[in-house]
Amino acid sequence: MKKLYVGNLPYQGTESELTNWFAQAGVTVDAITIVRDQYSGEARGFGFVEINDDAKAEQAIQACHGKDFLGRTLVVNEARPPRTGGGGGGGRGGGRKSW
Repeated sequence: MKKLYVGNLPYQGTESELTNWFAQAGVTVDAITIVRDQYSGEARGFGFVEINDDAKAEQAIQACHGKDFLGRTLVVNEARPPRTGGGGGGGRGGGRKSW
């Protein structure tokens, strides 16, 4: 199973529209998640697509990256694993930068 990152999504786009868009490129997706703000529920402009067949996932990247979806050019590539470790931390000086 491959997880693909899909970026530059239009905020009004839905999971079903994205599923249909991938289908038009000849790719059947197993799951789609559009990431939403936890408080407002508004789409954040990116999401993830899961495809069980690695060859189909590569086909999806080749067929869909840089293509138009509802007026926006999408970024489609293999998702990176989530970052591990603690939170952001402020660095030296309490997070203030001296220029």
